[in-house]
Amino acid sequence: MREATQSGNGGPLDGTMVLDFTPLVPGPIAGLMLAEAGAEVIKIEPLEGEAMRSPPPSWGDLSAVFALINRGKRSLALDLKNEKTRAQLRPLLSKADVVLEGFRPGVMARLGLDFETLRALNPRLVYCSVTGYGQDGPKAQRPGHDLTYIAETGLLALSPGAPENPTVPPVLIADLMGGTYPAVMAIVMALYRRERTGEGGYLDVSMTDGLFLPMFWAWAQGLSGAGWPGSDDHVFTGASPRYRCYPAADGALVAVGALEDKFWAAFCAAIALPENLRDAAHDLERVMAAVAKRIAAKPAAHWRVIFSQAQCCASVVESLQTGLRDPHFTRLTEGRQTRLGKRSIPALPMPFASLLPPEGEARAAPALGEANAEFGFSPLAARPACLGRTGFAPD
Repeated sequence: MREATQSGNGGPLDGTMVLDFTPLVPGPIAGLMLAEAGAEVIKIEPLEGEAMRSPPPSWGDLSAVFALINRGKRSLALDLKNEKTRAQLRPLLSKADVVLEGFRPGVMARLGLDFETLRALNPRLVYCSVTGYGQDGPKAQRPGHDLTYIAETGLLALSPGAPENPTVPPVLIADLMGGTYPAVMAIVMALYRRERTGEGGYLDVSMTDGLFLPMFWAWAQGLSGAGWPGSDDHVFTGASPRYRCYPAADGALVAVGALEDKFWAAFCAAIALPENLRDAAHDLERVMAAVAKRIAAKPAAHWRVIFSQAQCCASVVESLQTGLRDPHFTRLTEGRQTRLGKRSIPALPMPFASLLPPEGEARAAPALGEANAEFGFSPLAARPACLGRTGFAPD
């Protein structure tokens, strides 16, 4: 078996080895962030590959989503239910700095890969579990996905849209805010603690538990006795003319975030709102209607120019395609590319990009089991592309 090189990109986690057992989104993006920071991330997949290799859009015989969120990793395709295979994995487990797993509570224990078992083998191991509800509690074994997690915690009720056309948030809030970011922060803190104590530790990351922090304002209002907020009855859910979206003449939206008095004054001046309507503390419905009428009188192109000069915390709601062409954002991906075969696209931007050294060449997501032989496991036989497959976890 090859020794893990633990060679990264010269980033802050260079020399750190991560064994990533997670499928789907929250764990793999956490692994991506660790890999981008220099860690050697070895992705442990089932023999048929994990589910995110399959969803469209395809990029050759691989999902473009998988390519983006798994770039720079290695892949081992293993049958974890096979005792011999698990025994072969022990040398890597004994050297790993981090184990990241995302199965339901009890799965890793049944495989003999739980924290207590691995801590006896490797006392310095940092072991992070990312699940929907955590390792214990009444819902620990309940299945779920992002939409059900934000529904159960009350987050979705804060802005659900109209009953006849309910809103589905465009980003995976629970996966990322409740899973990925807490996992990465906890792992980095545990590695820092290990430098002082010499010992690893167990990290229990619950995606639902992590959703209450982003609702700090609703928490404060409800628990202070001021009343629990709901849709359209709080400044952050559209109850104020200062923080709201308005349609322009061409149907595009204008997003207004002019909360502070100086920004509200600048916004009112930019749209020429009558002076008698600028005190938004009185007759909110009348003020909203007046602002909506002013915005609806001109197309988005007009307001884009006006707001770029007004310094008033208002912007046209741009498409993602337009946003990616903005010079301010194109700089985020300069020199960082995700490769597949002869093609490449910009890599996902990292929130800690200033810590990363320049990148020499495009990095690719791993082929399924591409590191098997290198690490002493049986190489995979040639197999057809798995686009369309849905199974992913040993449960």
